[in-house]
Amino acid sequence: MNVSEINAIQVTMSTENTTETSALYPELAQYVQSLLPDMAAIPEDRKELLQEVALFVREKKQANEPANLTFICTHNSRRSHLSQIWAATAAAYYGLEEGIHTYSGGTETTAFNPRAVAAIERAGFRVNHTTGDNPHYMVSFSDQGQVIECFSKKYDDPFNASENFAAIMTCSDADKNCPFIPGASLRLPIPYVDPKEADGTSKEAEVYDERTRQIATEMFYIMSRVNS
Repeated sequence: MNVSEINAIQVTMSTENTTETSALYPELAQYVQSLLPDMAAIPEDRKELLQEVALFVREKKQANEPANLTFICTHNSRRSHLSQIWAATAAAYYGLEEGIHTYSGGTETTAFNPRAVAAIERAGFRVNHTTGDNPHYMVSFSDQGQVIECFSKKYDDPFNASENFAAIMTCSDADKNCPFIPGASLRLPIPYVDPKEADGTSKEAEVYDERTRQIATEMFYIMSRVNS
C-alpha cells in the first residue's frame, strides 16, 4: 500500500439506517473508531442539549441554508477551538460537511493554547502554524478535507458568522457574561471543564487528552443525530 492509499484510508461505520464514510488520516481514523462506542455513555441531560444542535443543523440543511455553529468560551484558547475542530471533522465523517460551517470565538482574544494544539496532534490531526502572539493554526483531518484555520478572536470577529448561527457556550464564564449573542438564532450552554486546571502538572497531557476525547465524542454524537 503506497502513501496516498494510506492517507485515503476509509473509516466506515454502519448504523441502523445509513453507512457513513470519510477519509481520515490513519491515526485519526483509529482514534475516531475508538471513541464512537463512547457516545452511548453520554449522560441523558447532555444528549438533550446536543440533540438541539443536531436539530438546528438538520433544519438548516432541509431549508438549504448554511448551518453555522460558533463555539464560544472566554479566551478562545482551548475548549472552543477543540469543539470547532471536532464538529467540522464529525460533519465530514458523516458526509454532512456541505453547508456546515464551524467557528470559534471568545469574550476576549488571547491565543490558541499550545497544549490544546498538542492534544489534537496526539489524536491524529496535522497542524501547521504561523508565529507571533496569536498564531494562526491550519488544522487538517484529511488530505481531501477542508483546512480549518484556528486563531484566537472575539466571537463577533468578522471572520465568524454574523447572523443566523448557533452560539454554543463551551464555558460557564462565557455563558454567564454573555447572556445575549447578537445575530444568534440559537444559544445553548454546553460547558466543559477547562483543562487549564492541569497546566504545569504531571497530569497536564492526560487532562488535555481527556477533554479532547469528551468534546470529540459529543461533536460526533451531534452529527450522528442530524439525519436520524
